Amino acid sequence: MRPFHRPRPARVSLRWKIAALAAATAFLVVAAVGVLVHLWTAQDIRGRAEARAFNTVYSAMATYRRTGTLIDGAELDPAELPAALRRPADGVRHVAHDGHVEGNVGPTVWAAQRTAGPDSPVLAVRVNMSSELHELRQLDVSMALASLVALAAAAPLAVYGAGLLARRLRRVSETAGRISAGDLDARTGPTKGGDEVADIAATVDLMADSLSRRLRTERQFTADVAHELRTPVGGLLAAADLLPRGETEDLLRARVRDLRGLVEDLLEISRLDAGAERPVRDRVPLGAVVSEAVARTGLDTDIVVTAPPDATDADPRGSGTAPAGATVETDPRRLERIVGNLVVNAHRHGNTPVRVTVQGRAVVVRDHGPGFPRDLLVEGPRRFHTGAAGRGTGHGLGLTIALGQARLLGAELRFENAPDGGAVATLRLPA
Repeated sequence: MRPFHRPRPARVSLRWKIAALAAATAFLVVAAVGVLVHLWTAQDIRGRAEARAFNTVYSAMATYRRTGTLIDGAELDPAELPAALRRPADGVRHVAHDGHVEGNVGPTVWAAQRTAGPDSPVLAVRVNMSSELHELRQLDVSMALASLVALAAAAPLAVYGAGLLARRLRRVSETAGRISAGDLDARTGPTKGGDEVADIAATVDLMADSLSRRLRTERQFTADVAHELRTPVGGLLAAADLLPRGETEDLLRARVRDLRGLVEDLLEISRLDAGAERPVRDRVPLGAVVSEAVARTGLDTDIVVTAPPDATDADPRGSGTAPAGATVETDPRRLERIVGNLVVNAHRHGNTPVRVTVQGRAVVVRDHGPGFPRDLLVEGPRRFHTGAAGRGTGHGLGLTIALGQARLLGAELRFENAPDGGAVATLRLPA
């Protein structure tokens, strides 16, 4: 059970991010190559058309001057001749581009040269580029289709490659999550590849080793201290019984009992940390166990217990109007320990009335005090940390033990504050 965690924002898988980035990169590369090929081909078509027109004017002019005839489609002062070529310099060949399109003619490249003096006619030749541009459009379509095919083939490969990376990162993330949940033996293990992911996995494992050693040392120290204190505290309690009755003896006995309770709590926590505890399960009526747990605290006169009648106590003829309470399979001793700690904590740190309510498989303990401190709601209870001063004093072990026992039972224990004030602890037993 992991009731204390910060909610994770909605996220997109790294696998799809990498795949989308790879697809976008491939698309940009294909688009850039396509544009460059288109521009280069168009320029090449125009250059070849200009060279063809230039050479045709040269040969047509030579024939015209020699025989007076026009060949190769040459014309004298054609009406469609661009204005830039109507007054060419004498003896100089000029070329101009005409983008006009009419039917299958156009765009065209014109070449012109004056036949003789300044007032002589202009011999012009035009070269139609429609067929070459049609081939250019076919080339564009072919490149677009080839690009789509390449993207269709590259996208699954990108998704597959990104999936391999995402799976490796997910292993590291799962290991870190298990460590944060308390599994100190969780390790990522050897990771394929010598890249950054392998470095991260190795670093997480080294961190887990270091953290595990430190926590085990701390737990062992706590267990040793509690175990060593148990004998002298027992001796103190026996010695206090030999003191004459009086106010001093009562005060001493009370302090020794508190010290013995602290030692027992420390021993219980060390056993829970070490995983040495094992629940002994039985089917028990939840309402009866909760009522018994409240009675054992000695605070039942100040606690309001609301529980439906247990199924075993219900009228077999069905004459009762109240529904029967739940019968659960759990460890009744540990369940009593959890409820008792919650009740004592509510009575000690909250204000009356303190209410204990059994709802199905859930047990809700609520007081009307200042509520749980914010750090407890976010991080959960901590040892020897009682939170806000307004919630009284104590060792801060009661809620820690209750949470540990709930985890052992596979139950969920949540802490929250009521909207109208007061702390609310909800224990929800598994089905």
